[in-house]
Amino acid sequence: MSYTKDAPAAIGPYSQGVLAGNTMYVSGQLGLDPVTGAFPADEIKAQTRRSLLNIKAILASEGLTMQDVVKTTVLLKDIGEFAAMNEVYAEFFTEPYPARAAFQVAALPKGGRVEIEAIAVRQ
Repeated sequence: MSYTKDAPAAIGPYSQGVLAGNTMYVSGQLGLDPVTGAFPADEIKAQTRRSLLNIKAILASEGLTMQDVVKTTVLLKDIGEFAAMNEVYAEFFTEPYPARAAFQVAALPKGGRVEIEAIAVRQ
């Protein structure tokens, strides 16, 4: 089980990430600041950036990078914020981009606007 203080602690009975062989499964990350436990702002871009920084930190705890990510799932409180989320998301990935699914959900924990999970493979 992976753990880093550079990402928020799990808010339930799950791990930040699990390395199984060469594959790492990163649990859904809200845009919570790992120090304060709060959202940086109540807006999609700030929460998306923080969510992806949390994923990056969890990957780094096992020697992986964002370039190792092969699949993400993005959960949005409001699909109307897809373009703004996507703008920040594009800052973290380069070609070849990971596969991705994005969904609007009824609600996210702690009233978050976005939650992102990732799967990475050690190359």
